Amino acid sequence: MSEAATRSRFRWSHRLYVRIYLAMLISLTVAGLLFAAAWRMNADSRQIGPSLESFAAIASDILPPPEASNEEQQQALERWQSRMRADLTLYSAKREKIASAGRELPPLDEAQTTSGWMGGGPPVFAVKLPDDRWLVGQHPGRRKPPFSFFTTLVLIGLAMGIGSYPIVRRLTRRLERLQTSVEALGAGQLSTRIAVEGQDEVGRLATSFNRSAARIEALVDAQKALLANASHELRSPLARIRMAIELMGNEAQPEIRGELKRNIGELDQLIDEILLASRLDATADTAQAFENIDLTALVAEECARLDAQLEAQAIELPGDARLLRRMVRNLLENAKRYGNGTAIDVTLSKHGNNILLQVCDGGPGVPDKEREKIFEPFYRVAGASEREGGVGLGLSLVRQIARRHGGDVTCVVRNEPGSCFNVSLPA
Repeated sequence: MSEAATRSRFRWSHRLYVRIYLAMLISLTVAGLLFAAAWRMNADSRQIGPSLESFAAIASDILPPPEASNEEQQQALERWQSRMRADLTLYSAKREKIASAGRELPPLDEAQTTSGWMGGGPPVFAVKLPDDRWLVGQHPGRRKPPFSFFTTLVLIGLAMGIGSYPIVRRLTRRLERLQTSVEALGAGQLSTRIAVEGQDEVGRLATSFNRSAARIEALVDAQKALLANASHELRSPLARIRMAIELMGNEAQPEIRGELKRNIGELDQLIDEILLASRLDATADTAQAFENIDLTALVAEECARLDAQLEAQAIELPGDARLLRRMVRNLLENAKRYGNGTAIDVTLSKHGNNILLQVCDGGPGVPDKEREKIFEPFYRVAGASEREGGVGLGLSLVRQIARRHGGDVTCVVRNEPGSCFNVSLPA
């Protein structure tokens, strides 16, 4: 038999719905068998009422009258016991033992008032005769049901629940592992893979997930490598252009030389920020070894470079000094670029377990609808492209660096004209 034929032959057993359906059929079959056993065990208890009434009528005809001597009643009871092959004990109307044949039976219960099974002990029935005498007996072929009908139903339900739980739990446990892996992939852990278990729908889904995750990881890695390599390769022609401008000397007009230098500076800044952004993306899942940083001194140095006004507390925190310096510098340069020459106010404070760095300017501000979009790479506020400088990556890098240190950055409303950027970091 070929491999394809074998796969087609056994494919039905790998279907998840087939397994669930078979589990239901097995559970119902077991429940039916248990129910039939319970019905059979309770058959005697259902029939005991009518049969004992007939038994009492027959016993009153066979046994001597109550006035007969105990010897006569003993002989009659022994003859009847030999034919019935049952253990019998006869009691008077006053519940006094008169005769006994066969094995010793439990005494007549004082609480017994009607014909039926005697409570407790072995399965023994008691029959009240028309003359108020009592006949206690035990037939070898009959057994008192060990459980009541309601208890039997409860046991059947428990058996079904216990029997189906391993099957259902095995299926759901695999789905839970699949859910955990999907959430990990969505959180950026592109190396996440799932152990393939079984050949049903869940197993095939795990295989498809692994294949898709590997494809996504390869595409993202290729994109990061392309971006890093392209940015690195741009350094060489940029250096040659800068060298050519220097060799031109005074031959070029000052306006052209200034414009070329400004454009080269923007290209240099763009390449630098693209390289840093791709480096942060590439190491997003890598544990960082932070060192203790004097954040107040770092912010003061950057504020002095751009003549920004600083109000700060003495604060230290674990972090990457190079990345934190880039974060502060980008915020200050953004405030200078879009502040229209207004003063830049910087505040560094500590509130409980949080550190707050606030950079404010007096420029036109950011519209409400764009306060979140400005942190997207290469996004510009309407009209900003005509302004001097800016490549659209500065604020995106600020957010990446803040989140790398366990914090975040937001653009908030200011009472005065302008805008404020708040960076919150864990102390």
